[in-house]
Amino acid sequence: MDRPPTPPEFTTAAEDHVAPHARRLRVRAWRDRLRESLLFLPMVLLLSAIVVEELAAAIDRRWQIAALERFALPPDAAVTLLATIAGATITTAGVVFSLLLVTLQLASGQFSPRVLRTFWRDRFGQVLIGLLLAAFAFCVLALTHIDTSAEAGPPLTMTLALLLAFTSILAIVLFLNRITRNQYVGRIMERISDETLSLIQELPYGPRVGRRVGDPVETPELDKLGLPLVVRSEIDGWVQQISRRAVVAATPPGAVIRIETRPGAYLVAGEPIATIWPPPDSPISARQGGRVTALIREAVIIGYARTMQQDIDFGMRQLNDIALRALSAAVNDPTTAIEVVLRLSSVLRRLVQADLPHQSVWAGERRILLTPWELDHAEYVTHAFAQLRVYAAPHPQVALALVRAMRMLRSASRHPDASRALDRQLELMLAGCERASMLPADLDAIRAAATA
Repeated sequence: MDRPPTPPEFTTAAEDHVAPHARRLRVRAWRDRLRESLLFLPMVLLLSAIVVEELAAAIDRRWQIAALERFALPPDAAVTLLATIAGATITTAGVVFSLLLVTLQLASGQFSPRVLRTFWRDRFGQVLIGLLLAAFAFCVLALTHIDTSAEAGPPLTMTLALLLAFTSILAIVLFLNRITRNQYVGRIMERISDETLSLIQELPYGPRVGRRVGDPVETPELDKLGLPLVVRSEIDGWVQQISRRAVVAATPPGAVIRIETRPGAYLVAGEPIATIWPPPDSPISARQGGRVTALIREAVIIGYARTMQQDIDFGMRQLNDIALRALSAAVNDPTTAIEVVLRLSSVLRRLVQADLPHQSVWAGERRILLTPWELDHAEYVTHAFAQLRVYAAPHPQVALALVRAMRMLRSASRHPDASRALDRQLELMLAGCERASMLPADLDAIRAAATA
């Protein structure tokens, strides 16, 4: 007897349910890309300057503003002033670009290439570049509207040109002060840890880390569910966002859905994104399977790089990179590594006390959602310390800071898996120190800290 196919009304309703979630993911992804763009905000200011100049020229042609008569320079003086401002601003823009590139090169070489995003996201630098380009465009266009046979130049246009010039000068001074402070490693780590903590504060569910989709349920026996539908990735890249609600809405009622990836994972084209086991009495037809596959792909945002949109682990990865670079023979800066350990302690203390989303939930309409690849507390602890402790073992002060951090986190942990992972990392840290040919006094101090 033939089994009834999944009704076509389901896929139509699924599209209606998935659309708002997918749209929200795309908007958030575009907002994040524009935040890191050195082109978007300067172009907005440049176009705004063009519009303002045209409006100012129209006002100058129609009305005379008595309050601006002091800026009504002779036409020759106005031309000279506008040409000077235009030349100076475009030259300064080149210098600012050079300073920014040097800053990015220094940060990449001394800290990590992954911390460059903190400089790209600096709105002040983007505004400064936009101001300089806006001042240049405004003055160049204003030169085309000056009538050399008139008694005076356009007062409103000249006033706005001077205002742009003075604003740009002030912004340059503030930018120099800001860029020198932002290069300080403590400021870089502060921004990274603040971003990470803002995601942790939303756990177990929040607007960015993922909406709640159901209550915990026991994981079903998947080998008894029959032949599944596997949704595969079409492109290579890093998983930046996943909407669990959209994935659930894209699957038929009664199905078991397992998401085969997580934010922060790298997907190769052809790898599974999700696996769906439809109910035995409602198989998914080939046509409906294609629509379900398309909907689930819309629920997963894949990009060229990791981001902090949903990826808590990426924040710890950046901090680890700074510490590993500091412990390298080329840099040899244990003090920076110790500061990284302290920042990791701030992040992990909140993480080992927070609840994480359940990896098996009842998602409504007889659906079950499985997310086995989401990181648990033990994996977060391992990712935070496993690589760092290897390179910290030959450095007694860094090793001591790590041991004290692990002990503090062990006492603060509210989850057994995190506690066991911390005990394991502490055990491996002591074993590494014992094999690192450390002085007996330093080794005794580390053992005492580990057993305090």
